Amino acid sequence: MKKLFFYTLFLLTATHTFAQKDAAAKTILSQVSQKYRSYPIIKSNFSFTIDNQQAGMKETRNGMLITQSKTNKYKISIYAAGSKADVEQEIINDGKSQWTYLKKDKEVQLSDAKAGADGFNPAKIFTMYERGYKYLYTGDQKIAGKVYQAIDLSPEDNKQQFFKIRLLIDKVKKQIYSALVFDKSGSKYTYTISNLTTPANVPASTFTFNAKAHPGVEVVNLK
Repeated sequence: MKKLFFYTLFLLTATHTFAQKDAAAKTILSQVSQKYRSYPIIKSNFSFTIDNQQAGMKETRNGMLITQSKTNKYKISIYAAGSKADVEQEIINDGKSQWTYLKKDKEVQLSDAKAGADGFNPAKIFTMYERGYKYLYTGDQKIAGKVYQAIDLSPEDNKQQFFKIRLLIDKVKKQIYSALVFDKSGSKYTYTISNLTTPANVPASTFTFNAKAHPGVEVVNLK
């Protein structure tokens, strides 16, 4: 699986626009971002599914995301198909540099953290609505006995490849449960959080790639 399998999720951009920024949606999203900013670290397990019915493709990967809200640092670990431990790919960002590690290819790509202005920083997943998006609260949904508030986001830039992002937010916990991204090509990308914890701290080394711990890995400098 190429690195674009998961990283595509974080290019959250679109062409459709809403008529306005909905007040009810803004209230809900503000509660989510306020809660997120109260935690120094957030660690979440997730599943990520690509679904394209026209191409007859549906694939899922599991992974883990660690974010540090104040510094915008993050680490994404993607596991091999059917696994919840065997790391297949990692994306690590310390705010200045980004490393994309491909285990199978024995390669890590080093790039500027700010390269690609259209890329979505997953460290801002709980606050992304604040800039460049319009939003609309579309009602509540009940899943497995829990109530989720549905909000549709639409970027204000009309030159992008996604036309809508649908967030489901736990009504009680005020936490994002899932993000469903609608692509103009007909593909759908679903990111679902299965577990979220808020550790007090993680080692600083979490947000840098340790080349010594990966002997034989080629470093491709794209800076």
